[in-house]
Amino acid sequence: MSNCDRLPPYSPQAEAAVLGCCILDPNTCIPAAVERLGSDPGVFYDLRNAEAFKALVTMFDERIGIDLVTLQQRLKDRGELEHVGGIAYLSALSDAVSSSANLAFHADIVAEQATLRRLIAVATGIANRAYDPQESVDAAVDRAEAEILAIRRNSAKRDFSPIRELTKLAITEIEKLDRARGAITGLPTGLMDLDKMTWGLQRSEMTVVCGFPSTGKTSLAMNIAGHVAIVANQPVGVFSLEMSAVSLAMRMLCSHGRVNLRQLREEGVYDRDYPKLTAAAGRLSNSLLWVNDISGLSVYDLRAKARRLHQEHGIALFVVDYIQLMNAAANGKKDPENRTKEMDSISHGLQGLFKELGCHGLVLSQITDDGKLRDSRAIGQDADGVWRLETEKDQDPSEATIPVKLNILKQRNGPTGPVNLTFLKSYTRFEGVAKVNRDDIPPTDNY
Repeated sequence: MSNCDRLPPYSPQAEAAVLGCCILDPNTCIPAAVERLGSDPGVFYDLRNAEAFKALVTMFDERIGIDLVTLQQRLKDRGELEHVGGIAYLSALSDAVSSSANLAFHADIVAEQATLRRLIAVATGIANRAYDPQESVDAAVDRAEAEILAIRRNSAKRDFSPIRELTKLAITEIEKLDRARGAITGLPTGLMDLDKMTWGLQRSEMTVVCGFPSTGKTSLAMNIAGHVAIVANQPVGVFSLEMSAVSLAMRMLCSHGRVNLRQLREEGVYDRDYPKLTAAAGRLSNSLLWVNDISGLSVYDLRAKARRLHQEHGIALFVVDYIQLMNAAANGKKDPENRTKEMDSISHGLQGLFKELGCHGLVLSQITDDGKLRDSRAIGQDADGVWRLETEKDQDPSEATIPVKLNILKQRNGPTGPVNLTFLKSYTRFEGVAKVNRDDIPPTDNY
């Protein structure tokens, strides 16, 4: 038997049982059914059942008393009674169950069958687009992955939420904020003054960290990633498009172990540093951190890899270092004439990805000589936050500690302004100004 001859998945018994429960005990069962199935009648495969469910939900919302008689009259007044099979069919629904106790089990069956039908519809659409492509292969694959994952994430959930439900959720969040009294509500960065201004890295948001070359963008991002993974014990994914994964790991080992990376490269490891490196290696090895160092990733490749990693490990934070090294197409070619358009597309793609996955995205970006984000009009517009690293122009390069200003240029739900940090050059590590002490300054023989 071909797929075209098969009846789509559905359970007539479960659909009838859900409706029977709603007729039998409307005040309890209709809200419970809507909570599990949503108010879209399309979750029912049988059109008669869909029409009956729609009428029941509408009557409940309008506070109309519900029983077999009022349901029949409602459908009759609207000329829909015959569409649902008449009085005989409604009577059969009413007699489908003798108790409403098992509504949840019946509703789960209906929801599962509806999910299977959506999966078939999406798969059919993917196949049809593959036979008659109207978009690039990369775009088609990206779209297909998004549609498949959307079924898992949004199964039996409504696309829109009534304001009354959102109001309840907002009140819950306000109560949490009141209890927190200024405490961090997102992922902690490990930098106290920064966390005070941002309340941490919020889910579903994108923050752009920008600056001139060699101002510490990668160091800052990896300091934050390490804190989230090691201290907060949250899963972190890093896309390192410039630095190799091993080099990044070496930098993190020295940063967390407070070992001079430059001295290590030039003179080897001092005896006093071995215990520090061993302890740092233990902390890093036990952390929930994954690194991908494939250079020249397209936005489609990155989105696909991010989705898979998030699905497997529930990533809370993604770091992208850095956005100008990404491509809009998978062939690895950049179009200099349309580079701004390409970068805008990449920015939109990343912002949509982090919102879709419900995680925070820390995206690094270079800036031009006049301080603007390089190659793009949209990066700053798409971002929920924009941070710019600034150092003094006449800074002595031989200094072990460098004062750095992290200027918060944009923050959708918080203040803007500078955060003063100290960059411990030897450890490629940022600290809050108040936390730096003599122990943080390396011995002179490390140079």
